[in-house]
Amino acid sequence: MHAKASSVSIRILDKEYSIGCPEGEEASLLASADLVTKKILEIKDRGSIIESERIAVMAALNLAHEVLNASTVSSSLNDVDKRINSLKEKIDSAMGQIELT
Repeated sequence: MHAKASSVSIRILDKEYSIGCPEGEEASLLASADLVTKKILEIKDRGSIIESERIAVMAALNLAHEVLNASTVSSSLNDVDKRINSLKEKIDSAMGQIELT
């Protein structure tokens, strides 16, 4: 079963876009547009890039880099959690053996 889609109007800088969006995800799409606008303005404020298309590409690359870094950190934390649980199980097992003797 597919979620209903609606059209949401977003504004990035001075341009308005009509974007298809699954029902219930409108707020997330608007927040995403705000984040993209923020990144574009950060790059624009640095003044090293003038062309709009290049600014948009740099903003996309910066956001992708942040997502990948967050994903890597999250994955590392999952690995740490798994390792801690494994060690806990080993300690519990060892403590059970000690109590038996």
